[in-house]
Amino acid sequence: MSKQYNVIDLFCGCGGFSLGFLQAGFNVKLGIDSWADATTTFKHNLPNSTILNRDIIGVDGKDITDLLDLAKDDIDVIIGGPPCQGFSISGKRNEDDPRNELYKSFVRIVSDIKPKIFVLENVPGLVRLFNGKAIENVVADFTALGYKVSYEILSADNYGVPQQRRRVFLVGINTKKVRHTSEFVFPKKENGNEADKPLLNCEDAISDLDFVPDDAVLGENIDYQLPANTEYQEKMRSGSASILNHSITLHKERTKEIIAMVPDGGNYKSLPEELWSTRKVNIAWTRMDSSRPCFTIDTGHNHHFHYRANRVPTVRESARIQSFPDMFEFVGIKTSQLKQVGNAVPPLLAESIAREIKILLDKEHEIHV
Repeated sequence: MSKQYNVIDLFCGCGGFSLGFLQAGFNVKLGIDSWADATTTFKHNLPNSTILNRDIIGVDGKDITDLLDLAKDDIDVIIGGPPCQGFSISGKRNEDDPRNELYKSFVRIVSDIKPKIFVLENVPGLVRLFNGKAIENVVADFTALGYKVSYEILSADNYGVPQQRRRVFLVGINTKKVRHTSEFVFPKKENGNEADKPLLNCEDAISDLDFVPDDAVLGENIDYQLPANTEYQEKMRSGSASILNHSITLHKERTKEIIAMVPDGGNYKSLPEELWSTRKVNIAWTRMDSSRPCFTIDTGHNHHFHYRANRVPTVRESARIQSFPDMFEFVGIKTSQLKQVGNAVPPLLAESIAREIKILLDKEHEIHV
């Protein structure tokens, strides 16, 4: 008989990482994050989990076990994605940036609780940052605690997510508690050239949501008006009676005129050269390509546009591209909702990792039962 394993999620955000583990059959006991909007969304969608809206720097293992009324040994897995700005290749690479040290809180709590396994997610730039010194330091911190650490850069589009989103995942196995293996094997690709299924594209993901107009807000809770066209759309719609968070952004007419000049999959280079400098970023005026997985969903900077409509994606469209099911409702103002979506771990990618961890833990449980 399969055991249900307990998970706590540090830097949980709105709950994408946790949702993936929940979908894989884990019991998500706790999420911790200092961002109130995100923890409100987390609690709204994962009501059986405890949420702690606090700065993790002030939290230790005893706080967690006392809050949950659990023994340390009852916490099987710790997951989390420390804020990535300090490591990100898109930001300033300051080795003394305090955000680079936030993962130390993750290390400290792992040290206090000593779970069987931990999973840490971050930007792929972490692997090469400071000539590899950053990742070496992270691995060394966990190795000193008795963990065998493996890491790999995974792209979400290889795991059923219609988005090219690359992230590094570090998985540590507690060699004293998981004795039948010391090496975590990352999940095989499920989509793409090396897999049985093709990559999902933007149209596969959101074409059934395309009925909303460019010039009118229909509301935050509206009826489905188009049928599901793909297996992915059916999966995302499962359990949902209506479409949540699908209110459009109304743009100025001139903005819509410029967007309309950009073809499906195009960018600022599709525009007359005199318009290139209207936005001073290299991702400006970029349209989704309906025939390809989406570019990485960001936190709502209004530079990326729908493949057909002359507007930015709605929160629901962005959530679909992140693989959040339609029944998952985001709470807060629209800019906050978009940031919550953009910061999340895609649930289907998290689920793929979680399934491999569950197989490993089940085997250990069978050996020692």
